[in-house]
Amino acid sequence: MGRLAFLFPGQASQWVGMQRHLMDFPESREFLERAYAMSGVHDLLNVIDEGPAEALTRSDYAQPAITMVSIATLKVLQVAGIRPEGAAGHSLGEYSALVAAGVLLPETAVKLTRLRGELMQRCADVHPGGMLAVLGLEPEAVEGAVAQASSIGPVGVANMNSPGQVVISGAREPLEKAGELCRELGAKRVIPLQVAGAWHSPLMEDAARDLKKALKEAAFYDPGIPVVANVTAGYITSGDRARELLSRQVTSPVLWAASMQLMIANGFDTFVEVGPGSVLQGLMAKNRDVRIFGTQDAAALTKTLEELGERAK
Repeated sequence: MGRLAFLFPGQASQWVGMQRHLMDFPESREFLERAYAMSGVHDLLNVIDEGPAEALTRSDYAQPAITMVSIATLKVLQVAGIRPEGAAGHSLGEYSALVAAGVLLPETAVKLTRLRGELMQRCADVHPGGMLAVLGLEPEAVEGAVAQASSIGPVGVANMNSPGQVVISGAREPLEKAGELCRELGAKRVIPLQVAGAWHSPLMEDAARDLKKALKEAAFYDPGIPVVANVTAGYITSGDRARELLSRQVTSPVLWAASMQLMIANGFDTFVEVGPGSVLQGLMAKNRDVRIFGTQDAAALTKTLEELGERAK
């Protein structure tokens, strides 16, 4: 049997009521109750549980909310004896992955992601932009289109999710131009994403600068298990390195496809998406000879506990 890894989702995986299936587990319920207070967002509980969905889409709500639900789910798996041998998180999810590896305390991750969400939302409000998913076009061709469009404004590659899925991000005019160029180059689809800002683009530079100050003051520890960083698609070797990479992550592309290739090459063959959503399960499904599990609802979590709980015995 190969190695087990936990994968943690990023922004856009949230939905109203995403925590409800966790409330039957004392360990997750207790953590969520503490986390609501730690977040510093006075109406966060109501927004997660009741909406509106438009509010939960905002970065300042979505980021601490997803982090809290992901860590609460992690606690359920830990109590069941299911423990990873490696971890990775998509963008925001890297904070939860660092919790799984012992690099960050849960409380620290909640506070940092609350601040990260506020800073990124502030940038989005001041510098409006968006994101497009480009499907069916080689990454090199997408990069060429982005480079050409950047002559009229800030735009960049945000996520290298898989060989056939690249997300681009930036100000509206150059983003629209880059999308047109991708269509001309043969992209099968160019899909606008329902996000509140141009994440992982040059428009986030102010957020990256201010977040760096908070990261410098936070406690980071050396990882107890391998964690793959978004910025490098390589393993994080120390707490100091994790801190540095998180500050760079805000404006850098998420090298997700390369990160997963590294883990598979290193013997990881069983993956659990820990938290809301199933996007990472979908991306991983393109790889052969791997087992994929979810935790996004009661049915998925029950199946994971039943099948991987046996592994822990």
